[in-house]
Amino acid sequence: MRILDVVEQGAPTFTAIVEATGYTRPTAHRLIKAMEDHGLLTLDGGRGYRLGPRLLGLAAAASRDLPLRDLARPALRRLADGSGESAQLYVLDGDQRICIDAVESSRELRTIVTVGAALPLTKGSAGKVFLAWIPAAHRELILRALEGDDPPAATHLRTQIGTARRRGWADSVGEREAGVASVSAPVLDPNGYLVAVVSVSGPSGRIGTAGGRRYAPAVTSAGREIEAALGA
Repeated sequence: MRILDVVEQGAPTFTAIVEATGYTRPTAHRLIKAMEDHGLLTLDGGRGYRLGPRLLGLAAAASRDLPLRDLARPALRRLADGSGESAQLYVLDGDQRICIDAVESSRELRTIVTVGAALPLTKGSAGKVFLAWIPAAHRELILRALEGDDPPAATHLRTQIGTARRRGWADSVGEREAGVASVSAPVLDPNGYLVAVVSVSGPSGRIGTAGGRRYAPAVTSAGREIEAALGA
C-alpha cells in the first residue's frame, strides 16, 4: 500500500519509489515485481510506473458496494424520461463493462440491458468511452488482442476512441447488437479519472445514425450531474 500511495502521488521511477518509501532497493524491487505480476503496477515505457489495470477491476467491485448507483439514479431516470429511451450506468471490470443500473424506456419497442450484464469494451458506445479514458497500458492490451483477431476493426476502433476523447462522448449503431444504437459519456472524479459511463440506448430506427449529436448533450449533462452528486 505504501508503494501504491507514492506512485499515485507522483513517484513513477524505481529510485523515486525507494526514496519515498524508505525501502531498501532489493526489497522495493521484489515488491514492485510481485505487484506487476498481479497487475497492481504497470511499467509505462519511459514514463515509469503507473497504477495497474487490476486496480480498475477492484475499483469496479468496490463501486458496486458504494452509493454510486443510488447517487446516479435520479440523473439516470431524468435521462430516460427526457430522451424517451432506455438509460444505463456501467462500471469497468477487467476487460469488460458491467451494467450496475438501468432505467427502461416506457415505449413498447425499447432496448433492455439487465443489471449485472457483462458486455465487451470493443463494441458499443460505452465501450469506446471506457477505452478512451482508461490508462493507456490497459487500452493497448485490449486493442492488441483485437488486432490479432481483426486488424481492420482494431484500426477503426482506434480512430473512434480518439474521436470520443476529443468530443467527450461516443455513439454506435448496430455494433454490439443489430438494430440497437446508443450514445455514451464518461463520469469522472475530481482528478479526471473514469468512475463510470452513462448511456442512452434504443432502436437504431428511432435514434438513427445522427443520434449522437442529438442525444449527446443530454447524456453528457447526465454525466456531469452524476459527478456533482458524487462530489466531483
